[in-house]
Amino acid sequence: MTVKAVKMPCTTPNVYTKVPDGGWGWTVAFAFFFVEALTYGIIKSFGVFFNDLMDSFDETNSRISWIISICVFVQTFTAPLSTVLSNRFGHRFVVMAGGVLVSTGMVTASFARTVADMYVTIGIVSGLGYCLSFLPTVTILSQYFDKRRSLVTAVASTGECFAVFSFAPAITALKEQIGWRYSLLSVGVLQLSIVVCGSLLRPIVIKEQAEEEVKVQPPEEPTETKYMLENEQTRTSIESIDSGVEITTSPRNVPGNTKAEPKSEEPKEHAQILVENNSPPTEPKTKLLDFSVMRDSSFICYAFFGLFATLGFFAPSLYIIPLSRSLGISKDHSAYILSAMAIAEVFGRISAGWVLNKKPIRKIYIELICVVLLSVALFAFPFASEFWGLMTCSIFFGFMLGTVAGTHIPLLAEDDVVGIAKMSSAAGVYVFIQSLAGLAGPPLAGVLVDKTQNYSSAFYSCAAGMVLGAVFLSLVRPCKAGLCHRQQRGAEEGAAEGTAEGTQDLPEDFIEMDIGKADNSGKGCDSVA
Repeated sequence: MTVKAVKMPCTTPNVYTKVPDGGWGWTVAFAFFFVEALTYGIIKSFGVFFNDLMDSFDETNSRISWIISICVFVQTFTAPLSTVLSNRFGHRFVVMAGGVLVSTGMVTASFARTVADMYVTIGIVSGLGYCLSFLPTVTILSQYFDKRRSLVTAVASTGECFAVFSFAPAITALKEQIGWRYSLLSVGVLQLSIVVCGSLLRPIVIKEQAEEEVKVQPPEEPTETKYMLENEQTRTSIESIDSGVEITTSPRNVPGNTKAEPKSEEPKEHAQILVENNSPPTEPKTKLLDFSVMRDSSFICYAFFGLFATLGFFAPSLYIIPLSRSLGISKDHSAYILSAMAIAEVFGRISAGWVLNKKPIRKIYIELICVVLLSVALFAFPFASEFWGLMTCSIFFGFMLGTVAGTHIPLLAEDDVVGIAKMSSAAGVYVFIQSLAGLAGPPLAGVLVDKTQNYSSAFYSCAAGMVLGAVFLSLVRPCKAGLCHRQQRGAEEGAAEGTAEGTQDLPEDFIEMDIGKADNSGKGCDSVA
């Protein structure tokens, strides 16, 4: 690995010949850790304000909970917009703008007079800022790493878990000193640090070494190399009228017949022109949002996995304390159960990253095993009847949740799903589809709890959604394998037809000059097969 420009301004992209698996990527991982803490960490810690908001606005718990529900829905629903803006203006600018929106919404919410004001400030303004901050950061982090991608992303995503530990008690202590409004104001000012994190996201450009070797030619070349280059350029541009290159395929240009003609400078000049014209074609403009991923059956299955699995992500964190209280467990011990779940999630994220970093390994199958075990954990909660039973279920669930939550978005970059080239657009569409479950999941579980008067029904509904997610996840690899086989057969048929048509009108001497090359390439394909 070599960096092509060692000294570059901070605003210019990093240019590598291959994915660096480090370098400036470590700084991006550091930034993602704090972005995760200041987005999802704050969202999960917002519950410390619930009682204060209910008392100040004289509202019910359900109406206050809609603040976070709207925020999470806007965050996931606007994911395609985040993708479009990132492809148009770059990840750095979008994340910095998102940090400003997050801070503005939270600071403005500290002056709110009604709960409806918070629906707008935190729900819509900050929710949009969360989307613009989180998704571009995890996308560009995946571009800096290849072999270590799963491990680095999993470790960096633990910022959310550490934030829950630190922010919840810190905000609680701060409220006792200055009140909930100034505490919310302080949180908004702290979230302005996302702008600093966004400024560290230097774009990355991967340029293959082969391209530079074509551009830079030695000053003098052997005669055989010139004739081979001339013949190759002639073959590729034989149907081009505007190529500006004269097609010469007479016998005097064959290396074996060079002695029959006097030497001249024309072949040398001709070869130099062909070297200059052999520059790579202009790359097409990047699509702002590539919806072609919706034609990929493997991505569709993975998107349905995310849709149903999201139903199982929220239940324990929302209902574990009410469930424990209904079983006669004290409030302090209930809080210990939630803390143990968060600690286990940290170890789950790191463990998943370490396992998925192993080579060779089919990462999609490891994810499937984790989802199945996560479903088992959800089904186990209703069978717990005392403190240690719930503690065991919470630790197991937290660990398995960490393995899935920290890897399901980065897995989009794997070839089994869409690949790194389409990850930006795929992530936007994927998170957008998740928003539907994020909005419908909590009300659905709440309706079941109200109807049955039993918190266990919420865990059953989430477990059923997780099982459906596992079914769709198991179909991702078979769909991808079938799609690859169809594309390979189509390419082979197209190549065969193109070869048959292309050789009909070629001069006889031109075919004879390339027959040796064709034989050698055929032997190479046979060896690979």
